[in-house]
Amino acid sequence: MKNLWLYTEERPRADVIEKIVNKFAGDKKLKISISTIKIIPLIKEGLFTFVYKVQGIECGNVKEILIKTVSGNSSFVDYIIFHQENEPEISDKPIYLIEETKTDDTESRNTGVYQRCSKFIYADFFYPKVPKIMLYNLKIPQKVKPTLTYIFGTKMLLTLGVEIMGKELDNKVYKKFKSIDELIAEKNSMPETKNGISVRITKTKNTIKITAKLEKAGRLTHDPNIGMTSIISANLRKLDWKGSIIITKHGLPNQQSVGFKNKFNYIASILKISLDKFKIPKIKLPVDYWKTETNQEKLGTIFTSILCEEFGNGIAIYENHGGCERGYFIDINKKEFDYIVIPKYTNRKKYKAGNKSYIINIPDLVIYDKKRKLVIDGEGKTSSNKKQGIKELKNLTFFEKNYIQKLYPNLKIVRSLILYGGVDKKVSGKETGLLLNSKGEIILGKNAPEIFKESLKKLLSS
Repeated sequence: MKNLWLYTEERPRADVIEKIVNKFAGDKKLKISISTIKIIPLIKEGLFTFVYKVQGIECGNVKEILIKTVSGNSSFVDYIIFHQENEPEISDKPIYLIEETKTDDTESRNTGVYQRCSKFIYADFFYPKVPKIMLYNLKIPQKVKPTLTYIFGTKMLLTLGVEIMGKELDNKVYKKFKSIDELIAEKNSMPETKNGISVRITKTKNTIKITAKLEKAGRLTHDPNIGMTSIISANLRKLDWKGSIIITKHGLPNQQSVGFKNKFNYIASILKISLDKFKIPKIKLPVDYWKTETNQEKLGTIFTSILCEEFGNGIAIYENHGGCERGYFIDINKKEFDYIVIPKYTNRKKYKAGNKSYIINIPDLVIYDKKRKLVIDGEGKTSSNKKQGIKELKNLTFFEKNYIQKLYPNLKIVRSLILYGGVDKKVSGKETGLLLNSKGEIILGKNAPEIFKESLKKLLSS
């Protein structure tokens, strides 16, 4: 009997866990039984061990299903899965690398495919023979007619051997590219960009050039095109291109703007990509792909979300944990929940023109406490950034007025700061609801919401 370990940067969710374990059971031809899935923080001698245990799934030779929060040393997939007895170490080989997304073509052509593609390319450098999966965990209806961008990106993923889960794919449309010329022809046949540089590919005897803007705010940070040029280049190499690959019309103003240790430069080093006019710096890739997370505020907000849902009958109606995929605002007043996309700005054009007041300040965690008929609007911070967290709590009025009060009228709204880190054993000030310190001690503030108190009491006595 071995344990199934799910190492993730994300807030673990029952539906995703179920899909992953079902995939494992199917591949291994194991019997699986699933009831109500619960995610339980493991407590030892009153301290949180920073490991969660999954209840409600029995699967073949799996002893326990355990979850731990980790981070990548650079671009990192959402889940790395291990099947072994002991807690995985850096040198251990995973059985799956999984990128999970709620984003469909309906919301963004680029985010759904291109911005995630580079993760597989980078991961393949460390784990070349480990199965890689793009898991679509969609919360909104799939687009009836996919865009050309989505089709092209998905075909490139398939060419790289990435398995697609959670979406219906027409195998007459979604096929692996058989040749370099076929890939180039399909990309060049797509409509040109109305504003800016269209991505186009030209091939000569020994050189392939890709036109793509990589500049944003004067630096090499244009994520969609970084992802696009990365996966195009990876496909070219997969299809046995041995010549040069050069990115042109990138818009970078000088050598300094190329930067040093960034996502593109790492991938360019792996795939031997060049930039027109400028040099890719010679850099050593990180030795390790991942590390145990010990510093980020999300350790506190993820813990609090799971605590309230599993032990207080609360519902996390919005989650935006630092470093995780942005969630939806959930309307639970209907038979089937509505999932609402929160925009980044009240006026995108004015914000992009330089007026930063048009940004929407969003909380990190919103808990609906049905029992007490109130909503907790939570801001997460590390202990060292407590003062900044108190300031940010004051900026949530627009979000509360336009989202919480509209869908949950007549409910009391309580703002609460959730802290992680340090070694403090007590909490000062009226704003902090919960502190999870670096030793695993869970300390409640004097004004902690009642659901925090009730949930923690149940957890510690379970």
